[in-house]
Amino acid sequence: MTSRNLNSIKDPFLLRPAAKDYLWGGNRLNEDFSKGLDVSPLAETWECSTNPDGISTVDSGVFCGQDLQSVFQQHPELLGTHHKERATLPILVKLIDAKEDLSIQVHPDDDYAAINENGKLGKTELWYVLAARQHARLIYGLQYPVDRDTLRESIRQGTVEKYLQRIPVRKNDIFYVKPGTIHGICAGTLLAEIQENSNLTYRLYDYDRLDKNGSKRPLHIDKALDVIDYTPTPAPRQPVRYMKYELGCASEILCRCRYFQVERLLVNTECLRSMILFCSDELSFQVFLCVDGCGSIVLEQETLPFFKGDCFFLPASSALRLHGNAQILKIVC
Repeated sequence: MTSRNLNSIKDPFLLRPAAKDYLWGGNRLNEDFSKGLDVSPLAETWECSTNPDGISTVDSGVFCGQDLQSVFQQHPELLGTHHKERATLPILVKLIDAKEDLSIQVHPDDDYAAINENGKLGKTELWYVLAARQHARLIYGLQYPVDRDTLRESIRQGTVEKYLQRIPVRKNDIFYVKPGTIHGICAGTLLAEIQENSNLTYRLYDYDRLDKNGSKRPLHIDKALDVIDYTPTPAPRQPVRYMKYELGCASEILCRCRYFQVERLLVNTECLRSMILFCSDELSFQVFLCVDGCGSIVLEQETLPFFKGDCFFLPASSALRLHGNAQILKIVC
């Protein structure tokens, strides 16, 4: 590498997502977010991922064209001291377009996954709702007490929905989904999902749908029944959120848990001569997902435009200078 390239290793860089064509997906990620992906339906885009089921690709800078996992294997220092020993991301960032209902499902925790899934991580996740049609709802936990045998029989009979809690959903809502919580994203919902780096999903019920090959998708009933929390789930309430204001940027914490912190940024520097500066420390990287608007990342040698739906990565011990008018989710581990 030239000296310029050596100095550019820790520059922030754009990402290109992996695409998923699950049968319940729509086309809004191409239509509303200009993804330009030759996939239909386009159900999910894995915006920042090193999961082997869908790895993101670097789309700018000295690593342009390389898959993200390969970059971290070469340069684990980009992840920060908390994560470089594993040389892989601890999180996965997605956009999800549910034109139809997703399956009714549940995720294991880390302990169950470690024992029963060859040491994989469990799955804790956060949903941030980007859009929802009128009267849209989500499945979130049980509304009635039920035991394992009764739930198994209700799955067999196709009546499991009577036990489930359906929650109204609106744009800008957030939902924290713990392992063991039965859940399902329902039709008409567009959201961003931040989760552990795991693709472990145990389907309980899939509405007897057929895939493109005319087959029913597999269920994982025994494992699901192992990990379900059988107590009724309190209806989730939207937390009180406090905006913090500074010149050119307002911010609020959406979620803080042991796996990640998610912050919503409202950046507007259109009337300023200065840029907004974000800095990562030596402990960890940061991920930025633009969910509305557009702007520019200002580097020493160039300026990178970003748009609604773009995701970019800030290595540990680095700085990010932004200019524009955009709503951004900032994720820190």
